[in-house]
Amino acid sequence: MLDVSLFNTQSRLCNGISRRNFVRVGAITPLGLSLPRLMAADADAKHARAKSVILIFLGGGLSHHDSFDMKPEAVEQIRGKYQSIATTVPGLNICELLPKTAQIMNTLTLVRSGTHENDHHETATNWVLSGRFGTPFGDHPAIGSIVAHETGFSGVVPPYVAVPKNPSFTWELGKSVWLGGRYESFKAGNANDANYRVRDLSAPAGLTPQSLERRKSLLAAVDQLATRVKGSDEIATYDEFSRKAAEMVLSPQAQAAFAIEREDPKTRDEYGRSEFGQSALLARRLVENNVRFVTINYGGWDHHGEIFKGLDKKLPEFDQGYSALILDLDQRGLLDDTLVLTMGEFGRTPKVNDKAGRDHWGRAGSMLWAGAGVARGRVIGATDKNGAFVTDRPVRPADVAWTVYNALGIDPSKELFTPEGRPVSILAEGAAVTELFS
Repeated sequence: MLDVSLFNTQSRLCNGISRRNFVRVGAITPLGLSLPRLMAADADAKHARAKSVILIFLGGGLSHHDSFDMKPEAVEQIRGKYQSIATTVPGLNICELLPKTAQIMNTLTLVRSGTHENDHHETATNWVLSGRFGTPFGDHPAIGSIVAHETGFSGVVPPYVAVPKNPSFTWELGKSVWLGGRYESFKAGNANDANYRVRDLSAPAGLTPQSLERRKSLLAAVDQLATRVKGSDEIATYDEFSRKAAEMVLSPQAQAAFAIEREDPKTRDEYGRSEFGQSALLARRLVENNVRFVTINYGGWDHHGEIFKGLDKKLPEFDQGYSALILDLDQRGLLDDTLVLTMGEFGRTPKVNDKAGRDHWGRAGSMLWAGAGVARGRVIGATDKNGAFVTDRPVRPADVAWTVYNALGIDPSKELFTPEGRPVSILAEGAAVTELFS
């Protein structure tokens, strides 16, 4: 067995871990590194399909029965009230309230076989947003935080942005957890607000660029202090993000990325003058400006009662914003290297309950994939005649995360280190959904 030492002394990582750097050739080391794995990771990076990812998160859980996996032959209590309509994919029908999406189904892939075994909002959300099962409070970093950790800042724009903010039911979900605050999402706020401005991207009233530059000099002193404080993520996060915030306030690129008011009013109308529509438009602007991961938090799908009254409003709003986003990205050539993933934390129960709603159902759900080499006009997976259980090609949360990482050229089996020095692989299981790609 051969040890190839890279350094003859111990080095301290940015998260405070002190360890010896080495690669053991010919066998797997205690750190999980081997020459084949290193070569595979390098190959993944060189063959990345995606430059950026837009995750549209349908918080609460979209009813697959009433959208993308309708069961017209089932009894009324299961099939619901909506009719299905044809799409641009022969033989594929979806809900009548999604006519614009029906016209672009030949641009994307529908997965009808999302599945897991948890029906609790917080637990399931953290699971699907990280690819690893844990507690409701979140034990594993969200995919966006891992992407931020592995790619870092590109210029002055943050690598990970949440629009308007991270998902939340009773507390914030999909966080960076033990990776630390420097890899949290940048919260963009509601782009549909009148006179929208990003709170943390606006210079305080009365401050000139010269004043801001003087503040940056003060931050340099904080920087020196932070380098003397070992193992404090709060100090390091404040230091790094304070510098980045100052740079962003002064940066025309960062200002332009969030300046949705510069869009043609006709374009804004095409996306829809709703929180989701304008969030989708802002996401397009962000990936244009090299943001690597954007989460659009589009909640309100938890219809335990009066589900059809809720979907009468939600589905047309989604239809307009989603179809506009896909068409806009495609027409601008951005869809070639932008992966767009749409999913919730679970589906809904097959039977309509006594409150005219559907409850949580992790065993089956639908998701949409587009861009970055995703096949056009494909359907993957299936559920049984009642939409209750997956009968073909189950796709689990780890598979979803694995596919996203692969698309970005990130090795899902790579080990990261907690502040205590414990090695933790990005994903503990899963495999890429290779059928997604042509």
